[in-house]
Amino acid sequence: MPHTLASLVNHTALKLTVLAGEERLEAPVRWAHASELIDPVPYMEGGELLLITALKLDAEDAEATRRYVRRIAEAGVVGLGFAVGVNYEGVPQALVDAAREQGLPLLGVPRRTPFIAISKAVSAAVAADQYRAVTAGFEAQRELTRAALSAEGPAELLARLAAHLDGWAALYDASGAVVAAAPDWAARRAARLTDDVGRLRERPAPASSVVSDTDGDDRVELQSLGTGRRARGVLAVGTAAPLGTAERYAVHSAVALLTLTTERSRALQDAEQRLGDAVLKMLLAGEPDHARAVAGRLYGGLLDAPFRVVVAEPVAGEPSSGGPAGAGAVGVLDALADAMDSAAARTGEAVLAVPDGGRLIVLVTDGGAAADACAAYAAEAEARAGAQPRARGRAARAEAGNGAWVAVGLSAPTGPIAAANAYRQAEQALSVARRRGRALVEHEDVAAGSVLPLLADDAVRAFADGLLRALREHDATGRGDLVASLRAWLARHGQWDAAAADLGVHRHTLRYRMRRVEEILGRSLDDADVRMELWLALKATSAPQGE
Repeated sequence: MPHTLASLVNHTALKLTVLAGEERLEAPVRWAHASELIDPVPYMEGGELLLITALKLDAEDAEATRRYVRRIAEAGVVGLGFAVGVNYEGVPQALVDAAREQGLPLLGVPRRTPFIAISKAVSAAVAADQYRAVTAGFEAQRELTRAALSAEGPAELLARLAAHLDGWAALYDASGAVVAAAPDWAARRAARLTDDVGRLRERPAPASSVVSDTDGDDRVELQSLGTGRRARGVLAVGTAAPLGTAERYAVHSAVALLTLTTERSRALQDAEQRLGDAVLKMLLAGEPDHARAVAGRLYGGLLDAPFRVVVAEPVAGEPSSGGPAGAGAVGVLDALADAMDSAAARTGEAVLAVPDGGRLIVLVTDGGAAADACAAYAAEAEARAGAQPRARGRAARAEAGNGAWVAVGLSAPTGPIAAANAYRQAEQALSVARRRGRALVEHEDVAAGSVLPLLADDAVRAFADGLLRALREHDATGRGDLVASLRAWLARHGQWDAAAADLGVHRHTLRYRMRRVEEILGRSLDDADVRMELWLALKATSAPQGE
């Protein structure tokens, strides 16, 4: 326990007497300091017992004494010790009255008790308190280490830590989800701090912050776990009061132990990364048997069941711009990878993730937790922004901050033999996601839909405008309606009578107009490729922007 004024008063060798402030004797004493300065406040830190003989202070001057006592009390001095029989035979009544007015404990120090004896008593008590704290901290460290090595692992560690702190503790994974809490009721309280945890995870590890619980009852301290650029998790501890020295040792020990259990070694990460990269390359090269042999127990289960290929790419700027992502946009890939890794870890399924330049390629079990986490990540981003595709794209972009969003393409379910085809499907879906400003597009949606929405692209529109420009310029002179005639003729598959009837003109007039189209464009309408390009150009220029 910290040393207090009461323990000094009860120290039989010091023989101190209480002259004022009896109700505040339980105040802890951080140090004892002697000073005869008229204004010692600049040299005080708070929590001191100030010892004086009133060598320079006129302790019988009520106003001067009142100002002096008020200043030291406001500076955090917890008590004033006055040497009796040195400069004054007794304790001046003005000093006693000023101390009582401020509620500041005033202790009479007899002449035979030197100030150094009081300082030694405080110093010895502070040292003993620090020793007890360090000893308790080491004992907590041993207890927490045993808990971390037990079968329950982090859950048991949190239980021991909460008991030691007389509070609660919770562990968040890399995605910010609560994975364990002690006692059990603390899980609900910890879930209310996910926003604070998210802000802490954005800072390089190690980092910490202190927040107030939403009920206002607890002081909650958050500590990130990890040694790299990204936090691998967060530890939260809630207590009724600030942490003492022993409690601080326990928290630091828990952070170190949880970091060891949640962050795999760099060598192991590099080895798994190289293995995953090799397995993916073999799959894409059409060597499924070799890929299975290399995958072994780490990724073998993933290849035994239908899986999907995910290709994700961060994009900077407006969703329709298609520009490359800046360095700040890489965070969206980290967040997506963390969400899939954390979901897979909770169910024990394997995830093969390989960074590929500025993209991320992931193999996930079809219908598994990682695939669901990927879809949920995108759905949450889009749901927050409303129903319009472009607005949804902006929501996904906002997920990363720094003006970045993530586009994800998801293949159809496949197996090792068709992995290369699934990869192409994911790339195609990714391309559509970028064009539409969407966070996620599945290949099934592309295959089951229409090709026409794909024409809503700036490059396609530019080509279409260039192809039809000469016909539009002709029509602008009032010499005919070639564009409308071409559209009607193509829509009727070259049937003259039906197309002419749609236009309300004679079929000979329509024939003349089609010859003029060929002359102006310098291309033959008998060519199927020409007819196809003209039809797509007409559809592209008539499609609404942002389709």
